[in-house]
Amino acid sequence: MRTFLSLCLLALLFSSAPGHAAAPFDYRLEPRLIAPDTWLVEGRREAFSTANGGNIVNVAFIVTDAGVVLFDTGPSLRFGQQLRQAIAGVTDKPVVKVINSHAHPDHFLGNQAFADTPVSALAGTAEQIRANGDDFATNLYGLTGDWMRGTEVVVPGAIQPAGRLELGGHRLRFLAFEGHTGADLVMLDETTGVLFAGDLVFYQRALTTPQTPGLAHWRDELDTLAALDYRLLLPGHGPLDDRHQAIAQMQDYLAWLDATLGQAAQRGLTMTEVMALPIDGRFDGIRLTRYEFARTVAHLYPAYEEAAF
Repeated sequence: MRTFLSLCLLALLFSSAPGHAAAPFDYRLEPRLIAPDTWLVEGRREAFSTANGGNIVNVAFIVTDAGVVLFDTGPSLRFGQQLRQAIAGVTDKPVVKVINSHAHPDHFLGNQAFADTPVSALAGTAEQIRANGDDFATNLYGLTGDWMRGTEVVVPGAIQPAGRLELGGHRLRFLAFEGHTGADLVMLDETTGVLFAGDLVFYQRALTTPQTPGLAHWRDELDTLAALDYRLLLPGHGPLDDRHQAIAQMQDYLAWLDATLGQAAQRGLTMTEVMALPIDGRFDGIRLTRYEFARTVAHLYPAYEEAAF
């Protein structure tokens, strides 16, 4: 009996310990007003883990006169459900439009919680989710554990073309890019000047490269993005940019990355040797540079080797 009671007490202690990722699975989502009618739920500048449950992504929503427009839905059913509750804490207006910026799991696996609302994306994004969504979900389950329990892939049912849309007093402009995944949707609210850049822009957090069609292509599209008339930029990962610094940081890092991989290939370095190369000190303030640099080498270096030889 004493042993049984001791085990019960230990279970109680561990299940209620601060920061423990079990039982409650609480993402602690706190929407923050960043512009008129515009709310940000900011993710952590971390890698996926059982500690954060995949909460590393920025999602945002606009409360229009016609209802709520939601930009991305997060990494899991639980996240989507809690996001829906967080939105309800801000407004009693219904969610009328859900947008997936691209087909990486932290941006679309919350779709299931918005089954009563049309989910839209670029045609290429919908096709990528249809083809790869289950594999993404399985991989994310392996990285974050039971935060993902019950999550199922919901493919966007509506195609969002590039162009303008007037909705509830907001002029929304949609732009189609390719640099991050081959199908990347950006939204500019011309009414407030907020640019929802998705993962075309990372800020103060190293970028990911598993599906990019090429760093040069990505840099060209960032030039196009920089020319837009915006006031605030919301990156897919990292803090809000109100000083027009995020795109410049991306361009600087991508240029360094491209040159480093190209020079390494010319020197005939192995992939392991490239992964051990130093990272320029001017990027010290960017989170996860070493982690993402190693992943980028694995993703992209074979193409640089092929080009060199």
